Amino acid sequence: MGLKRWSRLELILIGLFLLMTVAAITMIIVFVTEEPGVIKDGNSVFQSEQMKCEQRGCCWSPLDERNVPWCFFSTNQGYTVEHLEHPNPFVINVQLKRMAAPSLFGADIEQLTFHAEMQTKNRLRFKIFDAKNRRFEVPHVHIRTVSSNPSSPITNTLDIAHNPFGLTVRRKENRRALFDTTIGPLVFADQYLQLSAKLPSHNIFGLGEHVHTRYRHDTNWRTWPIFTRDTQPNGRANNLYGHHPFFLCLEDESGKSFGVFLLNSNAMEVTLQPAPAVTYRTIGGIFDFYIFFGDTPEQVVQEYLELIGRPVIPPYWSMGFQLSRWNYGNLSEVKRVVERNRAVGLPYDIQYTDIDYMEHMKDFTYDPVRFKELPEFAEYLHEKGQKYILILDPAIATSRRVGGAPYESYDRGMEKNVWVTKSDGRTPIVGRVWPGETVFPDFTSETCIDWWVDEYERFYREIKHDALWIDMNEVSNFLKGSTTGCEDNKLNYPPYTPKILNELLYSMTLCMDAKQEWGDNYDVHSLYGYSMVLATEKALQHVFGPNRTMMLTRSSFPGVGKYSGHWLGDNTATWNDIKWAIHGMLEFGLFGIPYIGADICGFFGDSSEELCRRWMQVGAFYPFSRNHNAMNFKPQDPAAFGADSVLVKTSKHYLRIRYTLLPYLYTLFYKAHTTGETVVRPVLHEFYSDRATWDVDLQFLWGKHLLITPVLDPMERLTDRRKHVDMYLPADKLGLHIRGGAVLPTQRPEVTTTHSRSNPMGLVIALDDNNQAAGELFWDDGDSRGITISVSLNKGVLTMQVTKAGYKDPNNLKFENITVLGVPHPPTSVSVTHVNTGSHLGATTVLFLHGLSLTLGETYLVRWDMEDEELQRFNCHPEENADEAKCKSRGCIWKVRMVTERVPWCFYPKDYGYVVTAATETDSGIMVDITRNVKHRISARPDSPDINNLRVEIRYHTSDLLQFKIWDPTSDRFEVPVPLSTPDAPETDENKRLYKVLISNKPFGIQVIRRSTGTKIWDSSVPGFTFSDMFIQVSTRLPSKFIYGFGETEHPTFKHDLNYHTWGMFSKDQPPGYKMNCYGVHPFYMGLEDTADAHGVLLLNSNAMDVTFQPTPALTFRTVGGILDFYMVLGPTPEMVVQEYTALIGRPVLPAYWSLGFQLCRYGYANDSEIKSLYKDMRAAGIPYDVQYADIDYMERQLDFVLDSEFAGLPAVVDSMRNEGMRFIFILDPAISGNETRYPAFERGQAADVFIKWPKHLKDDIVWGKVWPDLPNVDVDENLDWDTQVEIYRAYTAFPNFFRTQTATWWQKEIQDFYNNIMKFDGLWIDMNEPASFVHGTVGGKCLGDPLLENPPYMPPLESKHLGLNHKTLCMNSEQILNNGRKVRHYDVHNLYGWSHTKPSFDALLSVTGKRGVVVTRSTYPSSGKWAGHWLGDNFSRWDQLVKSIIGICRFREVEGYLPNARWYDYHTAKDVGVRGEMISLPTPLSHINLHVRGGYILPQQKPENTTYYR
Repeated sequence: MGLKRWSRLELILIGLFLLMTVAAITMIIVFVTEEPGVIKDGNSVFQSEQMKCEQRGCCWSPLDERNVPWCFFSTNQGYTVEHLEHPNPFVINVQLKRMAAPSLFGADIEQLTFHAEMQTKNRLRFKIFDAKNRRFEVPHVHIRTVSSNPSSPITNTLDIAHNPFGLTVRRKENRRALFDTTIGPLVFADQYLQLSAKLPSHNIFGLGEHVHTRYRHDTNWRTWPIFTRDTQPNGRANNLYGHHPFFLCLEDESGKSFGVFLLNSNAMEVTLQPAPAVTYRTIGGIFDFYIFFGDTPEQVVQEYLELIGRPVIPPYWSMGFQLSRWNYGNLSEVKRVVERNRAVGLPYDIQYTDIDYMEHMKDFTYDPVRFKELPEFAEYLHEKGQKYILILDPAIATSRRVGGAPYESYDRGMEKNVWVTKSDGRTPIVGRVWPGETVFPDFTSETCIDWWVDEYERFYREIKHDALWIDMNEVSNFLKGSTTGCEDNKLNYPPYTPKILNELLYSMTLCMDAKQEWGDNYDVHSLYGYSMVLATEKALQHVFGPNRTMMLTRSSFPGVGKYSGHWLGDNTATWNDIKWAIHGMLEFGLFGIPYIGADICGFFGDSSEELCRRWMQVGAFYPFSRNHNAMNFKPQDPAAFGADSVLVKTSKHYLRIRYTLLPYLYTLFYKAHTTGETVVRPVLHEFYSDRATWDVDLQFLWGKHLLITPVLDPMERLTDRRKHVDMYLPADKLGLHIRGGAVLPTQRPEVTTTHSRSNPMGLVIALDDNNQAAGELFWDDGDSRGITISVSLNKGVLTMQVTKAGYKDPNNLKFENITVLGVPHPPTSVSVTHVNTGSHLGATTVLFLHGLSLTLGETYLVRWDMEDEELQRFNCHPEENADEAKCKSRGCIWKVRMVTERVPWCFYPKDYGYVVTAATETDSGIMVDITRNVKHRISARPDSPDINNLRVEIRYHTSDLLQFKIWDPTSDRFEVPVPLSTPDAPETDENKRLYKVLISNKPFGIQVIRRSTGTKIWDSSVPGFTFSDMFIQVSTRLPSKFIYGFGETEHPTFKHDLNYHTWGMFSKDQPPGYKMNCYGVHPFYMGLEDTADAHGVLLLNSNAMDVTFQPTPALTFRTVGGILDFYMVLGPTPEMVVQEYTALIGRPVLPAYWSLGFQLCRYGYANDSEIKSLYKDMRAAGIPYDVQYADIDYMERQLDFVLDSEFAGLPAVVDSMRNEGMRFIFILDPAISGNETRYPAFERGQAADVFIKWPKHLKDDIVWGKVWPDLPNVDVDENLDWDTQVEIYRAYTAFPNFFRTQTATWWQKEIQDFYNNIMKFDGLWIDMNEPASFVHGTVGGKCLGDPLLENPPYMPPLESKHLGLNHKTLCMNSEQILNNGRKVRHYDVHNLYGWSHTKPSFDALLSVTGKRGVVVTRSTYPSSGKWAGHWLGDNFSRWDQLVKSIIGICRFREVEGYLPNARWYDYHTAKDVGVRGEMISLPTPLSHINLHVRGGYILPQQKPENTTYYR
């Protein structure tokens, strides 16, 4: 309904009145001030404002922006905490006393009570109220029924500041401050309450009802008044029909969000400022806040609706299209509109009549002349399956009916005293609305509700209809207050008025001192629509009984959505209004009123054909879809534009799509009703991690899966895959997109839902990146009984599972058609009951299954078989910056894929690789010769020529171990010199082997099959096998997605993510970090099979390499040299895999018993006294403690084997500690300084020729680097940057070649001398042995020899790969000599340096001490564990590093743990925990770690002491 339209005469008179008023005010100003008011000195105005500000005890600071407050609170205002108590862990009570300060508006309340309670794990409530006197509180009918179920102590979430009082609401997981009121003081007076809070982000959505020109709020000092008001939505910051003090805040890209709801119905305003912060100012009641926590925006909405009431499910027919108009004039015109829209075949379910059907606009009457046949109108519509809705307003005329007949509804109301009264509580307050002079029902009174129900029942018996539309219930009054005005008192003229429209509380409504049952109109005005909805719901229940009907209200309050829908009011036919409607719909989704829409084509104004056409397109996707306009404007029902118009055609097209998708829309309403999910949804609710979506507010979603992109301007763009793309949207089109992963239930459409509900159903399935989809269908009889069907698709199997059965459709509905989007090629087979045929559109990747007969309410499997083409792609251009030209130059295929980001666009042809030319099989293995496929002669990397002929050897070592090796038989390529333990004789009995091996010919591939299950655990018969001089690649399919291993890199989870992740491996001095290659290299993985068997695979290759996982599932190895030498162990259990693997590479060393004790170390001990004091303190504290370390600070200038003068007393300290049962470990780095005049370690090493050198043909000299050792006689200026310090102060260092026997001898000699002559020790800690260097390659940075060795044709994705392989290490062309005398490039053995360093260190320790001891090494390779342990390197003091150190998931206050299916005892309590095969949450207090003992086992133990020496 609209506002009154003024006549021309009335407008002229109003204008003259305004002119006279201005003139009079000007004369008064001149008379009082003796000067014209318009030229009053600006400084004096400012001085006056400053004086008022300072009188309030506030601070004054003028700025050059007027929207920033110049007057603001000082720090000495507010309240202080007098008493705080915790009655239980979930509640806080605080008594507050006002601080002495000037009053803003008087009547400040001196003593307040603060009450906070953690109602659920995701809902916090806090109230602030008068400690001594009861004040008005909202009597919400649903909230008072909601129970609490606290599980988290309130102190996890709420902090209290004492002086001045403030509160901080925090997210318990990370302690982030979400709502921090310490930003400003609390003000609590009788008629002025203010509270401010700092927020964590600017992503604020909600607050209403207003027209917001953007969905995301502007926080630049914007103030929004909230107070229900009958006014036209026009884009200004006016308060409108509803009262919704709720907002949602998205914290960041994680999706973490929270909501804030203030349960207060008084006039208020909310200011958003750039801090970001929010300020509430309300003029009555109390502060009653609810904070909702969610991991996503959707969860916050669900939490909010659990409190205020989840939405009603509208009847199915109300999902149809609807037509309405204010003032059709007569019923004949209404029927003409109905008939012309029927005639064009428009899908169309509901016809309305506005107040013009009434006799002189009186409720519960109809015009006996113009609407004579109205009692039969509903039946006229029902004959064609349509419905009828009429309107009622709250205001009841005081005048008699036509001809002087009594107006009985009014008379009966007078008899029962059902009206809102004046302040005396007896006299009905009289206003003026459409019928003239009116009174207003007090819907908060039970007597009034009974009267309303009775009047409605009487009227329904006279005029049949199907649902009710209630309007003008803000409550609207065309007068200011009443026919007699309003009294001058504090309710009608409070000391502060929020910035509402006209800044007068009783403008267009009743006086604020009017009385209702619930209280003064001052307090309950904004509850009028809410109370009318409650009364109307009762009336509808009386009339319609168990049959579901519908209500539509204009005024709303939180909780109205439990009973009613809403439309966005009296909009205008403009392009702005069509845009703003989307923001309004999204906001009412937050407010829990999902049955929402705008007047399609606009209420006021004449809509152009283009605007109305575009509005009909988008309006077809409003949940409440109604075309409605005002009197005196052109008709805008679709048929009015002509049967052959583009508007009619496009309206029919999109309404047929709507009707096709009504089962999906209806299911969304079911989800809203049962869980609180939104129906119309902002894009950011699903894609919050994409910041670009935070401002996408001219597109919207139906649920998760249907994206609507309307045309709202001549030029439209669509946000897709984090990009803006241009769309061609001609006159008859808008953008519709289905999200991958969706299952949309459908039904063949008709012109009404009555007829469409009898038609066959179907499914539209859109596959996601993993070729999966899931959805749900709710179907019922329109009332209470229904069924729920879960639909999922995975790996070509569609499951339709009835999850809730309570209804059998009388129409015996069948699923007839299934459409699957994203199927790349036809299925090889389809199996389902009664399938007649299937067809596939290859160009559009759509699969149609039709002729089905799947009965609604039964469970089915629909299965088809096919390979996913995308997942079979193997990347032909793993380097960055791939493009079509580069791809095709490698002989590969280029095919762009926009949906799945990581699927390679450049991939190998199916026959790319090698073909078998000869094969010989024996009992012990297979020998194969293979040749590169001549069809693909193009070299992918010209600097790395392909090797055309290769040899393959497969050896059956044992029943559970096999080896397959691929090499060039014509050249002597590097092979890893790490000895493995394989039997002398192979396993020749086929029946004993756990595996069988098959060879694929074209392309060549090896298949390893587990004999017991038939599972292919290795299948390299895929395209892309490449073997060139400096680039080797091989891929294999995997039997499952459960893959573990590969290192050393920081993995976020123990189980690998197979979604196209690549991990580089190359030993490097690099602290742990995501996808950063670290200290060791371990090209080994363990795989689990779907049968629960396990296997392991080792690639014995020591060159720089990477591995790529893809969701096929498959794995690709790439290395830059050597050969392919794979070893596979068959388990079959994970533990047996580890045992078999360590049998192959060498069993781990048994560490000394004492090394299992606690150990202490630090880089940065200042002197030996610090170590001595630390030892004494630990002993005094009684902390078990076995081992003390010394890092490089004990060395003089970081020189190995040289003691610093500051640590001269360390040998004595160590001897003393060892005498008391302690053990000591010291550090040694491999790099040896070469700049000393007398340094025996270097001199003896040079004499023994132990250092790595250049190849002699390049230069007969050591390859010098720089590490920790400083030059002699220098003072290091630590203010300089690191690189400058290295250049100026660091000595040249040489790196021992530990492969050689003479190097091991030299190393042992230096360690022996140190032990004998300087200091005793019990273990060795060897570090920096990747090897690490602080210069890149060599001093001066110029590596000699082939530059391709430093920057090979293919560079794995390593840390700082753009700087080459020699970054922070030696030149790759450095020469090392193996123990057998063979000369090799550092390029090939770099990853073996730490391995080669470990055994000489272990042997030296054993020889020198005569005891087992322990060696700890940083750089490792398979079999390093035979001699040493390892630590995870230079991590950081952060919680995530603690998590990643165990590759698990941990939280600050609890940890998620899985207890496998066995009996488990709590180690601390010795109690059976009673949980098996479940993931559970375990507490983690500071003094506790969770330990569980498995039933059936015996654990030997010993009484503990402070060191293992006393064991």
